Amino acid sequence: MADPSTTLARQIRKEAARLGFAAIGFSAPVRQPIAMQHVTDMVREKRHGEMGYMEKQMEERSNPSLLFTGLHTIISTAICYNYPLSHDDGLPKISKYALIDDYHRVVRNKLEALVAAIQLLVEEPLQARITVDSAPLLEKAWAEEAAIGKTGKNTLLKVPSAGSYVFLGEILVDREIISTKLSLPNYCGSCSNCLERCPTGALLEPGKIDASRCISYLTVELKRDFTAEEAAMIGDWLFGCDLCQEVCPYNRQASITANESFVLRQNLIGITTEEILNLTKSSFRELFYGTPIFRIGLRRLKRNALAVADNLKKAKEDTIPTNF
Repeated sequence: MADPSTTLARQIRKEAARLGFAAIGFSAPVRQPIAMQHVTDMVREKRHGEMGYMEKQMEERSNPSLLFTGLHTIISTAICYNYPLSHDDGLPKISKYALIDDYHRVVRNKLEALVAAIQLLVEEPLQARITVDSAPLLEKAWAEEAAIGKTGKNTLLKVPSAGSYVFLGEILVDREIISTKLSLPNYCGSCSNCLERCPTGALLEPGKIDASRCISYLTVELKRDFTAEEAAMIGDWLFGCDLCQEVCPYNRQASITANESFVLRQNLIGITTEEILNLTKSSFRELFYGTPIFRIGLRRLKRNALAVADNLKKAKEDTIPTNF
């Protein structure tokens, strides 16, 4: 006779697939000492930049049961946003994840639908907590524990057939759910494209990043004005950076494409630094409301645009031949 918990896991997987998730897995809330060591090392070595929140709630990161009373299972999910996109030379670049509706809302809505489906599958009332970057949870560690992906050399999770262009979300539940886990291979192999192509040297070694040198951190997380060095480092990236994903062979081979909920906002394609610098508060809201870009505010977006405009100007000057 089949284990009821195993049967439940199979039924949940079916519902997750119906909702468009690329992967789903289940894990017991055991300690993750290796992942915790990575976090504490990053903070101790000041590689987290000015992200002060990483220094807090260490005990909750180490013990997720403190985040949810009665926790028995962490459900890890991944949903793909890998849609085709090309960048025009001479224009600012925006990371793929920011050209669509804010994933926090989209993924949460889908997880709420999944929780409702799970409740229909179980007899007793289900207690659950949904997290989408909203709790001090070691989400990549739990995703690996649930066997839905492997962390690559660029520190991003790679999901089978989907690659690293995925959003992660978790459901903490008060019910034990057991599922067979497959052993996933190392998808990076001997490839080191991401380490070699990172223009700022943020990837110090496989799986180790200095966030303070990462273009995504500088353009999204850093709240103060840039130093001259930081302004130069962001190059032509207005918001975020996809370089370490663009050069990844596994992403180029991925067969799972973007979920239909992620529709490219065409009015953001080809936007110029001049347009950004001329935005008012109302026009900024009209253009970016509902996207990840909106949360950094107009001041920081203009800060980014000023740096990009200067970098593009210098790059253009460097390509103009000089007559002697």
